[in-house]
Amino acid sequence: MIQALSRASLAAVLAQVQPKLPINITAIRYLHSSYDVAVVGAGIVGLATARELLLRHPTLNFVLLEKEKELSFHQSGHNSGVIHSGIYYTPGSLKARLCVRGATLAYEYCEKKGLPYKRCGKLIVAVEQEEIPRLKALYERGMKNNVRDLSIIGAKEIREREPYCRGIMALDSPYTGIVDWRMVALQYGKDFEEAGGTVVTEYEVNDIAMVSESPAGSDEGVKYPIAIRDKKGNEVRCRYVLTCGGLYSDRLSQISGCSPEPRIVPFRGDYLVLKPEKHYLVKGNIYPVPDPRFPFLGVHFTPRMNGSVWLGPNAVLAFKREGYNVFDFNLRDFGDALLFRGLQKLVMKNMAYGLGEMYRGIFIGAQVKLLQKYIPEISLSDVLRGPSGVRAQALDRDGNLVDDFVFDGGAGDVGSRVLHVRNAPSPAATSSLAIAEMIADEVESRFSL
Repeated sequence: MIQALSRASLAAVLAQVQPKLPINITAIRYLHSSYDVAVVGAGIVGLATARELLLRHPTLNFVLLEKEKELSFHQSGHNSGVIHSGIYYTPGSLKARLCVRGATLAYEYCEKKGLPYKRCGKLIVAVEQEEIPRLKALYERGMKNNVRDLSIIGAKEIREREPYCRGIMALDSPYTGIVDWRMVALQYGKDFEEAGGTVVTEYEVNDIAMVSESPAGSDEGVKYPIAIRDKKGNEVRCRYVLTCGGLYSDRLSQISGCSPEPRIVPFRGDYLVLKPEKHYLVKGNIYPVPDPRFPFLGVHFTPRMNGSVWLGPNAVLAFKREGYNVFDFNLRDFGDALLFRGLQKLVMKNMAYGLGEMYRGIFIGAQVKLLQKYIPEISLSDVLRGPSGVRAQALDRDGNLVDDFVFDGGAGDVGSRVLHVRNAPSPAATSSLAIAEMIADEVESRFSL
């Protein structure tokens, strides 16, 4: 039995996340069998894109299919909650443009919808002389990307902004902020529902195929030639399909004949949290200067909308694509990752780094030592183990992190009616509204909507 998430039930979910959000949706919407466009995946990118497409094409019928009982349950609901300003990315790149525009759109959207956020800023702190040239290069990059209000500050100014932080120089980004991205994503879903879209939960897609016969009881011929089936035998017909599968984007793509690469390899990030009595040590985001020798950013300090402070994360291979606990294991997920030549090459190139990440994940005292480089007052007794998230890292066969967007269709007639978003790299949440505009443009171009 297909479960359609009604406007009322979506409102109930939103009410749990933000009880003060005024919601007056009562009419239940039932699932029909045929739609113009089906969007698979209700993470923040899928929700934002479904919303954008429906707002552009209000006369078309849209359905959003999600395998979980809840929307925005995985990457979109397990992240640091930062609104990034666009400092890190290559000038002129798609990631840079989308992040800068996405941050502006995110702030505007939160203001319009009354969603709480804080523009608490971020310091990227150099603690050693050898980091200063990289910090200055990062400043130049940010300026070329038109990041707002960016400046370089010295040790005195660092102490003025973060009294307990130690550093010799820092990049100050006051435009960086924090927000509850799951709350934002659920609001996208509410917008989609209010505009007439249908959301269906507990629908795990396992087949996308062309069909020639009409749906039962229909005389519409082949107007809806794509059948999307789930593992329970349910079927939805549509004209076009867009998939935004996140951690399963490669497997969804292979259904319609796409190449298995780039492959999604899950990396788990484990956070520590500051004890409440130590929250005063951190006012805004504090980040390290990126080291180009390593594939991931490193530990940082992240205040949250609920007042807590997250520290970390590390980055270790997850043994399950949606495995948030250290002992979560799935044989297929683990085997796919371990046997993939791209991961093998990545591991060989970063063996010492990877072992260090694993060690710090087990012995949190080692993680605390890294944190003390920035805030010396932090001690092991001040922290607790916190939540975890899993990142859908796209890898090519040479072991390179795929750092840009990847679209694919597939082979044959199905490929002409399907668009897969195979990689929407970080910061996808910050960039979600800008990404939605770009994907919607691609959908309109490919499908002539």
